Amino acid sequence: MNIVQVPRRFVRSHWGGTETVILETCKRLLAKGHKTKIICPNALAASNGETVEGVEVLRTPYFYPYFGLSSRAKTLLDLKGGNLFSFALMKALKKEPDLNLIHLHTSKRTGGIARYVAMKRGIPYVVSLHGGLFDVPVEEAATWTEPTNNAYEWGKILGWWVGSRRVFDDASAIICVGEEERVQTQRQYPGKKVILLPNGVEPSLFSSGDGKAFRIKNNIPAEAYVMLTVGRIDPQKNQLSLVKIFNDICMINDSAHLVIIGPVTNQGYYDKIMRQVTSLGLDSRITVIPGLDANSADLCNAYHSADLFILPSIHEPFGIVILEAWASGLPVVASRIGGIPSFVLHREDGILFEPNNSPDMLEAIRFVMDNPEEAKKISIEGKKKAVTQFSWDIITNRLIEIYEEAIRENPFRK
Repeated sequence: MNIVQVPRRFVRSHWGGTETVILETCKRLLAKGHKTKIICPNALAASNGETVEGVEVLRTPYFYPYFGLSSRAKTLLDLKGGNLFSFALMKALKKEPDLNLIHLHTSKRTGGIARYVAMKRGIPYVVSLHGGLFDVPVEEAATWTEPTNNAYEWGKILGWWVGSRRVFDDASAIICVGEEERVQTQRQYPGKKVILLPNGVEPSLFSSGDGKAFRIKNNIPAEAYVMLTVGRIDPQKNQLSLVKIFNDICMINDSAHLVIIGPVTNQGYYDKIMRQVTSLGLDSRITVIPGLDANSADLCNAYHSADLFILPSIHEPFGIVILEAWASGLPVVASRIGGIPSFVLHREDGILFEPNNSPDMLEAIRFVMDNPEEAKKISIEGKKKAVTQFSWDIITNRLIEIYEEAIRENPFRK
């Protein structure tokens, strides 16, 4: 098979779960003898082409079809999923030789371009939902379009031309990473093939790391009880809630130290976190690392420096970092939100708390801190699950089955 992956962007400097999924499955597709590459707009990228861990990446020019859009607004749209358009992307997809299927990792106008090309070429396409579709909090969705508030959109004609509103209707399959979203998507598209395919992890990558070196490098005391959270620094990930209750956490364990790692996708939110840290006098107890290469040994070392992993998100379609924490042997505390409850079992391989509920989150953290034997048990169960159910090899084999079925049942075959 020859498969082209089409995300909205693909750059190391702004890495997340979507990029990890695409790269890890591409690597395994290539290893199994299939052809695959990534073609996407060059948002936030320094180059239009490169090879990332053996996977070819082609990036194309793009634009936002708005009048009166400032350069700052454009940057904000690049960061937060702006509705762009690219004639060059359309051309690249049309020219790709011997293409069997397009795998979309986005929708809107970019998705419409892939749909249009698939129909013209008589090949199928599938769509993955990585960032949520029906379960996005209203407040978060509003931040996606906020940069365009003072601009005039003229691009609706482009969306109509490529059929951006029919991206899900005409897809051969819609892939969801979480069960809750799968149920909602199936309800919205009752006649469509909606498939649950969770994210994965490479257990061997996270099975070892130099936690001591990470602590020394970041001036974290050897005796500290380290709590780690990894994710975009953005209101969706809700890191600020941890900072606000950290003095209470220190009363449970006076050696507690919080490490926050992730690329900044909302500068105002990052600034708010840093001001809160300083105002609470916690500069020496909270370490914020705004951006760490997903391929860096420092990330594995960070997991192995920690005693507890926490994900306080208020919106989380899956939570791939939970798998990374499990593979690293950490007990996990996470919000009972989105796709998380579909694979994390409360009191068996993780501790769940009600989202955006600081007292409940504090109680969950207290449980792990006060019960080291129980914490050890859930970390062992989590690691076992990461290895036996969520390895990238298992996930990629299932993805290949989805591709093959879509090609066999191709609705656009000429």
